[in-house]
Amino acid sequence: MPQKPRIAPSILAADFARLGEEVAAVTEAGADYIHVDVMDGHFVPNLTIGPMVIRALRGLSKLTFDVHLMISPVDALVPEFAAAGADIITFHPDAGPHPHRTIQLIKSLGKKAGLALSPGTPVSTVECLLSEIDLVLIMSVNPGFGGQKFIPETLDKVRALRVLIDKIVAARKARPIDLEIDGGITPETAPKAVAAGCDVLVAGTSVFSGGAPEYAARISALRG
Repeated sequence: MPQKPRIAPSILAADFARLGEEVAAVTEAGADYIHVDVMDGHFVPNLTIGPMVIRALRGLSKLTFDVHLMISPVDALVPEFAAAGADIITFHPDAGPHPHRTIQLIKSLGKKAGLALSPGTPVSTVECLLSEIDLVLIMSVNPGFGGQKFIPETLDKVRALRVLIDKIVAARKARPIDLEIDGGITPETAPKAVAAGCDVLVAGTSVFSGGAPEYAARISALRG
């Protein structure tokens, strides 16, 4: 039997006027990670939060802070996000000239490193880096905004990566590499993502809409 997926509520969909309360509420409701989308208005067409907000939230939850950097250039800010309390730092390989160097930087700061693939970024972009990282994030929408519709073709990318990851882990007896998906994850699309091979589901609107009394039920519905 496959393991139940881990659920990472994305605070991009939370009530920003009550952000601390929202983080505490999804922690209490049974979330596995806190997913933080960082956008710079340059690499993607939106602007969100920076290290100061992560630092302010860090004391409100003992969960893994899963920080997705949609910024370019990325290297200069990695140490700030690490110091603010990120546990996993994920970036896009096309956000800078030397993704391997960025991975080394993240690791040198004692953090887990992830690579994110937008819908138009091929699997081959990360194939030679898989053995160096801890997580691959498949974007099932175009990065930049919450509430978008799931792109079903991205499941083919999930399946291809699942095969590659399993081969690498088995052949090299390496540490596990998590396969995460983000974008349009609902109780309807979540089972498809898990069947394709995902370990971690990022969900914003489908968790945070409806208010805190419903968070536990919404997280449970995503786990299936």
